Amino acid sequence: MAIEDAFDPHSDGQLHPRHLDRLIAELAACQHGLVARWQLIRAGFGAGAIDLRVRCCRLHVIHRGVYAVGHSVISIDGHRMAAVLAGGDGAVLSYRDALAHWGLRPCNRRVIEVTVPARTRSRPGLQFHRARLPADEVTVHRGIPITTVPRAIFDLAAVEPRRHVERAIHEAEVRRLWDPLSLHDLVERHPNSRGVATLKAILADITRGLAISKQEIQDLLLALLEAAGLPLPLTNQYITLGDTTYEADCAWPQAKLMAELDGRAVHATGRNFESDRGRDRRLAVAGWLVIRITWRQLQDEPDAVAADIRDLVAQRAT
Repeated sequence: MAIEDAFDPHSDGQLHPRHLDRLIAELAACQHGLVARWQLIRAGFGAGAIDLRVRCCRLHVIHRGVYAVGHSVISIDGHRMAAVLAGGDGAVLSYRDALAHWGLRPCNRRVIEVTVPARTRSRPGLQFHRARLPADEVTVHRGIPITTVPRAIFDLAAVEPRRHVERAIHEAEVRRLWDPLSLHDLVERHPNSRGVATLKAILADITRGLAISKQEIQDLLLALLEAAGLPLPLTNQYITLGDTTYEADCAWPQAKLMAELDGRAVHATGRNFESDRGRDRRLAVAGWLVIRITWRQLQDEPDAVAADIRDLVAQRAT
């Protein structure tokens, strides 16, 4: 029922009493069982009509000016919706609670974070952040106005250490929660925001090695092994199992050890992900151990890579 249909044409624009509760119910049905005082007033309710329903326990106060309809037991999404309604028109779930709502990280804090367009004082159980967010940084998820995944991660960088931000980015990748507006776009759009330095470092780290060729990774590995005095592998070696031939990036045949030099640009595709695992399984049945080495590992932990290869060659050659 449209709001204008609830007005009694013979009552000077006042809402007809029989339609009041129906309007409340219809609004609550779209908002996890909640309504806000500012919404009801905007719809034409008088303050007395709202207060009467609070006294009669038809509306139960969750936050000042936010009510659960019919009963006070609400879900976690209901609590998030209540926080957004408490922030007023234009408020959105944000920061850690936005990421929790997207399913990217748990949030056990006792306050819910909401971004509001105008200065609003935080209250018990509510933390308001002031920002006027562009339309492409907000959306609706499960009925709750919320920041997009990239914007939520962008905000997280301002309040949490780097490792938490990296974990959220990883979870977003795993769940394929992409958005047309990327983290790179947000960093360029808001270069002076808190947390941008952390995001720039993370993004540079993520993209590092994407343009590196397999030959460059192989050269780096061979230089590492030679400097460590370890046996050098055969490179680009063909291994035949039954009627199938595989090309190994690096192989120590006596140890039946194979090292695949993984680059995200190739191996991260769905098709290659599946084929790589199928090949690894068939090689394992034939007694081969396949390890995967990345550019980042060779850059960040070369000693650990060398030590692992030393131990594996020694163990499997005996």
